[in-house]
Amino acid sequence: MSVVLAHVGGIQFAPLQIVPQFVIAALYLQRCSTLSGTPRAVPLCRQVCFLSGLAVIVVALVSPLGHAAEEVFVAHMAEHLLIADIGALLLVLGLTGPVLAPVLRIRAFDRLRIFTHPAVAIVLWAASLTFWHIPLFHEAAVRSEVVHAVQHLCFVTFGAAVWMPLFGPLPKPTWFTNAAALGYVLIVRLVGAVLANVFLFGGGAFYDVYQPELFDISAASDQVAAGTVMMIEESILTICLFAWLFLRAAREGEEQQDLLDLAAARGVTLDPARARRAVAAGRGGDLRERIEQAADVSGT
Repeated sequence: MSVVLAHVGGIQFAPLQIVPQFVIAALYLQRCSTLSGTPRAVPLCRQVCFLSGLAVIVVALVSPLGHAAEEVFVAHMAEHLLIADIGALLLVLGLTGPVLAPVLRIRAFDRLRIFTHPAVAIVLWAASLTFWHIPLFHEAAVRSEVVHAVQHLCFVTFGAAVWMPLFGPLPKPTWFTNAAALGYVLIVRLVGAVLANVFLFGGGAFYDVYQPELFDISAASDQVAAGTVMMIEESILTICLFAWLFLRAAREGEEQQDLLDLAAARGVTLDPARARRAVAAGRGGDLRERIEQAADVSGT
């Protein structure tokens, strides 16, 4: 055990990957301060999510896990799952329309909205995930700090992009209903499951860059452990996403019916499709106000 702990090491210093996190945190907090006290203020829970996402990324990089990730694949896999899945998800949960507004006013960044389209995001995410696990590129990332930083940037960027259609504040395509979101989650998890099974049942170790013997395990066992960790994390995340989709569908259905009932009671004509679109976009409250205003006008 002492030998294993000796190779785990202590704090890992990677300024190329860590400094940007603090810059982003400073810019985010400045924007939250600007919006504070206005109707567009960022809720505290969202601020906590965003900062927690950055914290997860930083901890994954600087903790002993970051050091062990250079020597065993299972640690590297755990690091990547924390960054690309958990960290990226928390970042997206911390975003609001007003927070992104200054960025989207820059034409070059506004054009990047296309990367959050469900069909585009899922393809780019899958391509990035596959690309960085090809032995040539994966081993290059382990050997080079610069390539490693690019790899992590891809994981966070495309990880956030794949979460945006589900949790982000940007408008979604009208076809991206709860049923489509369910299919979207299934495809994302299927891609992850395929890769995990490749590591579990692919035979010999794919990568020569690691030193699992330092931890008294074989290269093949290291790879199987990495695939197992990925499979378990993917399964837990999928169950949570399914539960969230079920609760969202139930809440939206109830809100949509409440709007239709309110319109009927006030003598206002309301197309069910319009109510569904408003609720799906998070604008049920706005539609409720319009119904009440229309009723007041017709009453006068």
